[in-house]
Amino acid sequence: MLAQPPPGMLASHFMTLNGPSPATFAARRQRVLDALDSAVLFIPVTEEAVFANDVHYAFRPDTNTRYLCGIEEPASLMLSRCGSDCDGFSLFVRPRSEQSETWTGKRVGVDGAKNTFGADHSYPGDVALETLRRTLKHARTLHYGFSRDHNLNREVAEMVHQANAERPREGGAPLVLADAAPLLAEWRQIKCEAELALMRKAAEISAQGHNELLARAHPGMNEYEVQAIVEYRFRASGCLGPAYGTIAAGGDRATVLHYTRNEFALRDGELLLVDAGGEYGGYCADITRTFPVGKAYTPAQADLYDLVLAAQHAAIDTVAPGTPFDAPHRAALKVLTQGLISLGILSGDADTCIESEAYKPYYMHRTSHWLGMDVHDVGRYRNDSGGPISLVPGMVLTVEPGLYFRADADVPEHYRGIGIRIEDDVAVSGNGHVVLSSDAIKERREIESLRARAF
Repeated sequence: MLAQPPPGMLASHFMTLNGPSPATFAARRQRVLDALDSAVLFIPVTEEAVFANDVHYAFRPDTNTRYLCGIEEPASLMLSRCGSDCDGFSLFVRPRSEQSETWTGKRVGVDGAKNTFGADHSYPGDVALETLRRTLKHARTLHYGFSRDHNLNREVAEMVHQANAERPREGGAPLVLADAAPLLAEWRQIKCEAELALMRKAAEISAQGHNELLARAHPGMNEYEVQAIVEYRFRASGCLGPAYGTIAAGGDRATVLHYTRNEFALRDGELLLVDAGGEYGGYCADITRTFPVGKAYTPAQADLYDLVLAAQHAAIDTVAPGTPFDAPHRAALKVLTQGLISLGILSGDADTCIESEAYKPYYMHRTSHWLGMDVHDVGRYRNDSGGPISLVPGMVLTVEPGLYFRADADVPEHYRGIGIRIEDDVAVSGNGHVVLSSDAIKERREIESLRARAF
């Protein structure tokens, strides 16, 4: 049997780098356990993805599993408060194997699941479903983290069906199958001070990467070089890597919202849109900047950039406790629509254009989404009445208006082929908001000054 590495060594290898402390994870689990009433929460394993044959992608665990214990390898997690012999925190992991560890590195192992992650019970991964089946005999509710493996989801659903088939004979109430996501999203949506500190660090590092591009990008550089520069800065400054696929879009490729090919050369006279953020301690940044490949914006580019920036300022100004979630979008939309009318791209009055969605060919996405452990993080956008939820301190959202004029757009020719988006990460504070990504330069005159010095 392999000797178990000491707990300190395991922590450095198997817990999120720069992430929350073991005490934080324990407090999160206790909060969930306290909310479970004759219930079980089960999050199945996320399997490794294969890049080619026996070569794997870098593993990224299920976010809720990471939130509750910080493990960075395939594992299933169960929290139980139903009177079974598995009550408490159970972790199902890969057993240690000298042969496997020779190829892919140390595993936490069954003993390490207790020593490092504080599990009350630890098991090999292949007994997870059987242990769950046994535990459900005592439960009234199963909060299940639905998997991307549909066969696994069907197996768990059948498990619940079988449990309910036996309940009438025993006189028990039916076992209810519920989605675990809303239960955990309620807590993940509101960030504590420690989480906000990690998000602030992720944003600061990401801002450095964007600012570095202002000094280094030049005509003839390829988009993949832009990606390499910004992602190098993320990793060199403490991020494990990008929080999502970096978008480095020159020219009219910036009008493709999720462009990721990043393979073409940059040309003088065009703009470069870079949407990139690092992941630090398990938390994401999400920043977009758009700047000239050459020294300065053309007059048409400047008109559109100033409009998008004004819309973003107006949107950020609305972020405060009690404000409806859609307030930033409505504020941005008003500024953008009025500006498009002033530029002769739309006609009529702003309210009519907004009501008819005449702006949509040029601004087709929402202004904000939640940000946290995932770049599009969990959390409700609407309340039980169907209206937008109200912002509260600890929520973090993006504010990212944009304008996109494809090369064949029905607009004046000098606007065609221009895509502009400006995105920042904004935390709701006790009396307003804090722009976590404020270090990333975005004022047009400052950008042009830096671009001129770069040349």
